Amino acid sequence: MGKSFLVLAIREPHFDPVVIQPHLDYLADLRRQGRVQMAGGFSDKSGGAYVLLAANLNEAQALADADPLHRSGASRLTVFEWNV
Repeated sequence: MGKSFLVLAIREPHFDPVVIQPHLDYLADLRRQGRVQMAGGFSDKSGGAYVLLAANLNEAQALADADPLHRSGASRLTVFEWNV
């Protein structure tokens, strides 16, 4: 878990707010595991971002793919390796 990855979550036009709580619960679980450094929504409500700690891009992508925002199709998640 040595590298940082920025996950951008941009809401799709059909975004359903019901997915917000499962997403927050998922991030809280990752935070307890020491895998999320920070997270937050954009002030314009278009989406948000979070910073994951993972061994590599494949692992970070798998964590993002398990996010309820992605699984429900409510948001488009893009993962970038981030040299902080």
